[in-house]
Amino acid sequence: MAQTVSSQGAKCCGARQKKLDARISQAEIAGIYNSLAWVYDLWGNLTESKARNRALALAEIRNGQHILEVAVGTGLAFFEIVKRNPDGTNIGIDISANMLKKASKRLKGLSGSHYTLKKGSAFDIDSEDAQFDVLINNYMFDLIAFDQMDAVLMEFKRALKKGGKLVLVNMTLGEKLGSGIYDLIYRVSPRLMGGCRGIRLSEKLKAHGFHIKRREYHQQCWFPSEVILAHK
Repeated sequence: MAQTVSSQGAKCCGARQKKLDARISQAEIAGIYNSLAWVYDLWGNLTESKARNRALALAEIRNGQHILEVAVGTGLAFFEIVKRNPDGTNIGIDISANMLKKASKRLKGLSGSHYTLKKGSAFDIDSEDAQFDVLINNYMFDLIAFDQMDAVLMEFKRALKKGGKLVLVNMTLGEKLGSGIYDLIYRVSPRLMGGCRGIRLSEKLKAHGFHIKRREYHQQCWFPSEVILAHK
């Protein structure tokens, strides 16, 4: 069930939780996800699919747009993006070569569609300024240390057109029964969580001048996600 989070109850629940910073360096992330690529679809479908599908709905993709997905993973969202935008520009980047191989295999079924998959970093996006109508990013900021998030948000803002949409999905702080198990696992072993921990990104987005249109809470198999729609 989705919950639009602007309520005092959500703030109260979050206030009882200590924010965890990233405990795995960015230099290690590519290797971790190279090793997880073969099993990631199972995890993604069991725990992330509701939030990911909601993000795609909020993006309201129209054929002919310029769209970038950062941290494309195995292409679970990118496949749907390209289906909706076959004649537009679709670029997907990731730091994991094995994730990109899985994504490339998934996208082969979409013959005649325009897309590019390539290795790339959120910290240094290979694009012109104000190039994209929509920028989508799923489950990446929850891997990044708080003091490194600003650099990524500046890159996102640079790459987006004025008025462009930023659609984000992150693992977030749990607000319902059972959701705390994942942060507990992270405290014991960050690698068991693929480096992900619960965050809330709204305040950082506002600090960088993004206008938040919607923030929702979703929980699937106890796994807590936030979906954010913001405009540049």
